[in-house]
Formats: sequence, C-alpha cells, structure tokens
Amino acid sequence: MSDTAAVQRQLRIKSGMVQRLAKETKLYHKETVLLAVKKAKFIEDEAEEWDIKNATKLVEESEKMVIDTKSRLDKAVEDLKALIKSAKEESGLPAEDAELLKAEKAVEEAAL
Repeated sequence: MSDTAAVQRQLRIKSGMVQRLAKETKLYHKETVLLAVKKAKFIEDEAEEWDIKNATKLVEESEKMVIDTKSRLDKAVEDLKALIKSAKEESGLPAEDAELLKAEKAVEEAAL
C-alpha cells in the first residue's frame, strides 16, 4: 500500500465511513430519546397496555442500534487512526495532504 493514490483512496473511503457512522450514532441516540419521551407520555396518559409495550420494544430496539452503531464507529475510528499513522510514517504522504487532513478531521468529529 505504498502507492500514494491507493493510500489517499483508502483514507477517503474510511473517512466517509467514520463520518456516516458518527451521523448514524447521533441520529439513533436522538431517536431513542424521542421514543423514551413518547413512552413516558403513554404511561402518564394511561394509554392501552399494548401501546406501552410497543413503545417499550421500540425504545429497546433503538438502544440496541445505538450500541451496535457505536461499536462499529469505534472500530472504524481505530482503523482510520491506524491508516493515518501508516500514511504518515510509511507512505510518505505530506502532512498537508487534503485526504489526510479530512481523515484527521473525521476522527476528531467522531470523538465528539
């Protein structure tokens, strides 16, 4: 993978994956909060038991998606960090390379 174009391509692909997974994690978390509020409202309004059970299932499924997406994001971030390190040390990619900078920015944003 010493070819500069191949390294840049991998940086672009993995950066896009990290950005997408970070966005998905935030959206699933937001959905979980909204569903929990909806469930609380059902309980407060003494809705039918089926509605409360269904809302509970939705909240649980959404929480599982947050956990799954977060774990995939963590793995993608680690892969991207390793690729960044490799690109800097082995392939001689300049520090101001656009794809390298974009990859570093994606790692920083995923940490938020």
